[in-house]
Amino acid sequence: QVQLVESGGNLVQPGGSLRLSCAASINIFSFKSMAWYRQAPGKQRELVASVSAGRDINYADSVKGRFTIARDNAKNTMYLQMNNLMPEDTAVYICNGALGSHVVSGQGTQVTVSS
Repeated sequence: QVQLVESGGNLVQPGGSLRLSCAASINIFSFKSMAWYRQAPGKQRELVASVSAGRDINYADSVKGRFTIARDNAKNTMYLQMNNLMPEDTAVYICNGALGSHVVSGQGTQVTVSS
């Protein structure tokens, strides 16, 4: 069974930084695309950033210039570097990967931005 496991979530002050990791149980070359979503209480799940196998990258307007997505194929891990965090970035961050017609998702990691 393919698994994705997120880590790196924490409580951070506004303006701070965090790096989230998403470790895959298989070679991430297998995923045609991978993405970070976030789910805040009372809000719809939002696509934060995505990266294809061909390394095409897209970001939500709300995080452009602050967040960076990256894939490390050698470590079978995807990252989300988050800088200049704001309270509205508070959410559970979930990684997923498109594996053929099947989408695999992790359990999520909590990011809380608060003073």
